[in-house]
Amino acid sequence: MVSKDGSGRKGGLMKAAALFVKALEAEEVEYIFGIPGEENLDFLNALKGSSIRLILTRHEQAAGFMAATYGRLTGKAGVCLSTLGPGATNLVTAAAYAQLGAMPMLMITGQKPIRSSKQGHFQIVDIVDMMHPLTKTTHQILSAGNIPTRVREAFRQAENERPGAAHLELPEDIAREDTDAPLIRKSLFRRPDADVMSLSMAVEMIEKASCPLILVGAGANRKRTSKSLTRFIDKTGIPFFSTQMGKGVVDERCHCFLGCASLSADDFLHRAVEASDLIINVGHDVVEKPPFFMQKERPTVIHINYLTAAVDPIYHPQLGVIGDIANTLTRITSQIKPQDGWDFSRVMDVKVSLDAHLLEGSDDPRFPVYPQRLVADIRMVMPEDGIITLDNGVYKIWFARNYLAYRSNTVLLDNALATMGAGLPSAIAAKIVFPHKKVMAICGDGGFMMNSQELETAVRLKLDLVVLVLRDDAYGMIKWKQSNMGFEDFGLDYGNPDFVLYARSYGAQGHRVACVDSLVQIIENCFQTPGVHLVEVPVDYSENDRILNHEISERSQLI
Repeated sequence: MVSKDGSGRKGGLMKAAALFVKALEAEEVEYIFGIPGEENLDFLNALKGSSIRLILTRHEQAAGFMAATYGRLTGKAGVCLSTLGPGATNLVTAAAYAQLGAMPMLMITGQKPIRSSKQGHFQIVDIVDMMHPLTKTTHQILSAGNIPTRVREAFRQAENERPGAAHLELPEDIAREDTDAPLIRKSLFRRPDADVMSLSMAVEMIEKASCPLILVGAGANRKRTSKSLTRFIDKTGIPFFSTQMGKGVVDERCHCFLGCASLSADDFLHRAVEASDLIINVGHDVVEKPPFFMQKERPTVIHINYLTAAVDPIYHPQLGVIGDIANTLTRITSQIKPQDGWDFSRVMDVKVSLDAHLLEGSDDPRFPVYPQRLVADIRMVMPEDGIITLDNGVYKIWFARNYLAYRSNTVLLDNALATMGAGLPSAIAAKIVFPHKKVMAICGDGGFMMNSQELETAVRLKLDLVVLVLRDDAYGMIKWKQSNMGFEDFGLDYGNPDFVLYARSYGAQGHRVACVDSLVQIIENCFQTPGVHLVEVPVDYSENDRILNHEISERSQLI
């Protein structure tokens, strides 16, 4: 008789589902986020006696966002689970989120028996085929003996540079098979180092440049890059700027920090790029909007990354230094000599103008709250290692430009898929990974309502979490674009629930900001009081078009 304790053992054999769980344990999986279905019940039973903790969510998409964020923060593939059919299709957005954002994640989905089925095509969708364009690898497990190989390969692919999503489908009948297949343990490996010639060429190009700049991209926000890049900047004094997903790799209070390239064109930073003759592009990821376009003459680009750059019309670097980024930067730092001929006067003029612009409105007394004041107040409240997770909306641009990140991965935003609905699930995952850090989800009312049901998950897990809901009763990002294109205001307004009562209905605590001066005190009180807190913040986006589309462009042209 097969054991009911989750081990699945029968004599010397083990159930395939139990072997699958053992394989996950061998990969040091801590959590599985998701919603099981009847096709997962053998797997669920095996999980019962495991060291892995099941985090039951209220929607599969949210489970995928949580798994991806776990992967982003740890470098280890986060794992999520769904049943077949609609459960699996609900993972599609999360798969794209992880794949485009380079977040290691493994999705496990169930399926009807593949050898004999009495239910025809009920709920049957070809999930493996559906996942092909959204993952690095996707497979249906056809026999119990294949499980160790498939699991090990899925993790290898998900975690290898460039990280991304992987998918395995475990059919119901395969999960029940008996097997004595052995596990395949993780192999040790080191990422290759850049060759000596490319390092020497990079040092020579940097030393000969008149105004080099460093661009920090999404790929630098992984592994050990932060310390190595900080030492390089400290030694050379070369100014740096970042993409949205490169924020925080180097402490943005550094006097060399120019700003974040959060607008596509005509921001102050674009004037600095125009003054530079060499861009040292660290961790470039093509999914982010390019903050510069390569011309025939300027700028020359050194591509420092794990992988070579794909050639396209706007990005074709003259030199690639390929290997482990942290090691590459350490070796360049040891060889390079700061040059008297470097002239950063022009770009530092840009920094002065940009810094002054970013301070404007930081103490704006008007209510509803203006974005500049909102960002300034949140920065005041959050500690150095506090984590904010941003959903997708126009406020994301304000936070990318105005909020200084002091440490790596303390500003979690998505500038790859740029999906709505990820802010709250990401915050839940961040709090699970870092239970002693202060974590705040910052969501627009539109994005929040796409996965607001996960408030119950946060309450059930007894998390200490603050959720800011920025209320403007509209899809504000699209309104901003609509205004900029000269169209009339149409089709983007909606109603909202009473967010305070809505939070309380889930067992969370609800708060409403009634005047701008109360925002800081309310948030501080929330952080000092255990539990899940939702804070409704009315915001005024009426000046977005004037400031972000017109004023910035006009003023940056004058520098």
